[in-house]
Amino acid sequence: MTRRLRRRALSLCVATIISGLPVVGVAHAEPARPPIEAWQRSTSVRLSADSSLTDVDALSADEVWAVGQQQIWDVWENRGAVGRWNGTAWTEVPIRDVAGAGPLRAVSAVSASQVWALGDGHDGLPYLGRGDASGLDRVRVPGMRAGDWLGGLEARTDKVVAVGSRDGRGLLLTGQDGKWTFQETKEEGALYAVSGSFAVGDTGKAPLIMRQSDGEWSSMALPPIPGGYLRDIHVDGKRAMAVGGVYSQSGVVTPLVLTWNGKRWTRAELPSSRARLYGVTGDGKGRFWISGYDPDHEAEAYLLRYEKRRWEIIRGGPDAARGSVRLQAVTHLPGTGGVWAVGHIVDANDRYTDVVEAFARSSAK
Repeated sequence: MTRRLRRRALSLCVATIISGLPVVGVAHAEPARPPIEAWQRSTSVRLSADSSLTDVDALSADEVWAVGQQQIWDVWENRGAVGRWNGTAWTEVPIRDVAGAGPLRAVSAVSASQVWALGDGHDGLPYLGRGDASGLDRVRVPGMRAGDWLGGLEARTDKVVAVGSRDGRGLLLTGQDGKWTFQETKEEGALYAVSGSFAVGDTGKAPLIMRQSDGEWSSMALPPIPGGYLRDIHVDGKRAMAVGGVYSQSGVVTPLVLTWNGKRWTRAELPSSRARLYGVTGDGKGRFWISGYDPDHEAEAYLLRYEKRRWEIIRGGPDAARGSVRLQAVTHLPGTGGVWAVGHIVDANDRYTDVVEAFARSSAK
C-alpha cells in the first residue's frame, strides 16, 4: 500500500461467509421496525487530553482490552495507551519500556496473563509488546528494522502473527517456539489486519487478501475492485468477512465488504450510505457487526449489522454537543449478546476524546 493511501485510511495516526453467503437483495432503507438491539451506554478509558482508541479485544464481559494513543497533536508527548476493563471500571495499563511506545494500533488477548499489542516505537522501530494487567514489556524481534511498519496482530497460545509493510510490500511476521520469521508479499502494498489464516490490506490500487497454507502466505483471487482497500477481517470457521472501502477518482469513499463462504470471496451488497468502515467482529453464529463512521450522521455512533442475509444500520442517539463519533474497532463479548466498539469523538475544535460504546440486545430473541 502506498504511504499516500495509508495516510488517508489511518487519519487518527496523524492526530486511524457467511457459509453460502451470496450477494442478495437487502433492505436499503433503515428498518422501521424497532431494532432488536440498542445502545446501552457510552464510556471512556479517560486517557489524557487528545486521546483515541484504535483496537479492542474481549476475553469476556469482565476482561476487555483496548489500545490507542494520547496527546495526538503533541509530537513530544504523543504516546501509546493501553486500557483494561475488569468488569467494573477501566484502568490504564503501564507500558514498561525506556524508549516507550508511540501510537498503538492493535491488541490481541490470549488470556488475562498474555496480552499482545503493537504500533510504533519512539526509537524508529515498530513496537511489539506483551504483558498483563501489571504492564506490558517490549518484545525485541531479531531482524526488525527501521522503516518496517506493523498494523495488525493476532495472538494465540503458541503463535503470534503480525502484519504490516516493508519496502513497499506487505509484511507477515510470525513468532512461534521462540523463533521469528518474516515473509514479504510479491505484491506492492501493505497489510492491516490478520485473522485465522487470512490477512487483508491493499496494493494501493485494489484490495489484497493473503491466505496461509503449509506455512506460506499467498494472495487470493478477488472480485475486480479498482480503488478498493481492506482494513479489518474476522474469521469464524469457514466463514469470514473483510471490511474497507473504495476510493473514487473524485475522492469519494464508498463502503466495501467482502465475504468468504469457504470457496470464494464475494462483494456484499450494502445499505446505501457514505459510511467509512473500520472494524468487524462476529459471534460464531452467523452474526457480524461492523464499526465505522457516517459523515451524514456524524454525531451518532454507527454500526452495520448482518444476520440471516439481512443488513441493518444501527445508530446511537444523536448528541451534536459531543462532536463527531468515529468507531475504529469492535469486539463481541463471548457468552453475551453484547458488542463493544471503541474509537474517538472529535469536537468542533478538533480535540479528541477516547470513547467506548456498549451495544447489547434490548430484549431476548
